[in-house]
Amino acid sequence: MENIENKLREEAKKLLTEKKVDALVGYEEGTLPFQASPCIITEPEEADKLVWNAFCSVNLAKYVHDIIHRHRESQMRVKPEDRTKKIVGIVARGCTTRSIAIHLQEKQYDRDEVVIIGVPCTGYIAKKKLSKAVKGKEVIECTIEGDSVTAVTSEGSIKIPLKEVLSDSCLSCRYNNPVISDLMIGDAAPPMDPEKEYEDVDAFEALSEEERWAYFTKEMDKCIRCYACRNTCPSCYCKQCFVEQNQPRWVGVGVDQTDTQVFQIMRIFHQVGRCVDCGSCIEVCPMGVDLRKFLKKLDKDGFELFTHRAGESLDSPPPLSAYSLTGDKDDFIFEP
Repeated sequence: MENIENKLREEAKKLLTEKKVDALVGYEEGTLPFQASPCIITEPEEADKLVWNAFCSVNLAKYVHDIIHRHRESQMRVKPEDRTKKIVGIVARGCTTRSIAIHLQEKQYDRDEVVIIGVPCTGYIAKKKLSKAVKGKEVIECTIEGDSVTAVTSEGSIKIPLKEVLSDSCLSCRYNNPVISDLMIGDAAPPMDPEKEYEDVDAFEALSEEERWAYFTKEMDKCIRCYACRNTCPSCYCKQCFVEQNQPRWVGVGVDQTDTQVFQIMRIFHQVGRCVDCGSCIEVCPMGVDLRKFLKKLDKDGFELFTHRAGESLDSPPPLSAYSLTGDKDDFIFEP
């Protein structure tokens, strides 16, 4: 991993020095001992603070979208002949590149506006799992050595198998290597365990309708509508979210249970064919709402009904924007 980090810094410095990118989005050491923070660098010397390790969790594709669109908005005040493009570089694992593929498919920016530095991924540490492993004690220091994590608390250190604290999204990841990139750093990472991708969904589907609804309401009762899930999601980029509209008004701004459920249901369904299972929404949720189970259900349906996986390829359009005369499940509608 150290060699990848050094090579990453070298390539980032080169891109900025040669003016091939105007800004580069990556990770730097965070203020907490087990979390890396997203960072945006614009000068070659800043490349030395870039890191790549199992503490890098947030999907950085969100930043690329926002940087490019804010630049475009600033260019509206510039004469058309003087307008420029902002080229953004990004350090991208598999799920991040899938989000970028979705942005490109949805024409949020052009391919020449993003330079993708692909990195292999063997999973990131879920902070809630780590906290549980140390029984809620404050982690003062955290290091990774091989297949284990050593967390130091006020009561001493504890060694934990790395696999026990990896995000659930990572454990069954099908695309832990970039699906698109302009340059690739390091060798491809070994496959995870994609055969277990839908185990939780299968168990959930086996429950009765009443049991499924009871689980949904229980989880949504935790939600405080802080919108952290929406704000971190690369596929949530509307200038004005439906929850903030007042003409028409879709949901109330209070803590009514029904309004919370409507917000979550509508946001989840907005992810049809667009969720790459990066796990960012789970990571940032302060209440531990189990959003993944419902998102993976839609992902499973998308594959079983349309053989589609979100962001798998630039040539694979989202299921709601494509129609196949021979493969559509509702072809009876067109029968005379």
